[in-house]
Amino acid sequence: MNIRTPRPAATADEALDHPRSLAAFRTVKRLIGGYAAISVLTLGAVYLLRHDTGLVNQTVWIRGGIVALTSLLMLAFAVGASRGRRRAYLRLRIASGVMTVAIAVLVSLPGFLPLWMRVEQGVCGLLLAGVIAVANGKHLRTLFATR
Repeated sequence: MNIRTPRPAATADEALDHPRSLAAFRTVKRLIGGYAAISVLTLGAVYLLRHDTGLVNQTVWIRGGIVALTSLLMLAFAVGASRGRRRAYLRLRIASGVMTVAIAVLVSLPGFLPLWMRVEQGVCGLLLAGVIAVANGKHLRTLFATR
């Protein structure tokens, strides 16, 4: 008599090590890494251009600092989510959505930001749209729904 025993369900660690999970988190980290790099470089450019009031004003300083800080926070959220932390995954989803909407609104306001920063923010928004697509994809949602 040959009785089959059911295989145990994949543990959380096994699910995190699944090739699809690894690929999804790698993509998210790369997109956010690009977002963080652009944001920090932009803050450096703001500092270097600080004497040109046509290119750098108070709004650019504030926006540049906020974006650089949130990009680093989002990178921490992505790392935490890749380690299986449900709250980090939730924060990643919320922050990426909120930042993308904020970028879209600020870029669309006429005269609010100089053209060069609108372009930079547009690129950041596209990177975050990729994060939204992957983080809200079926695989990661299913992974964290069972945790």
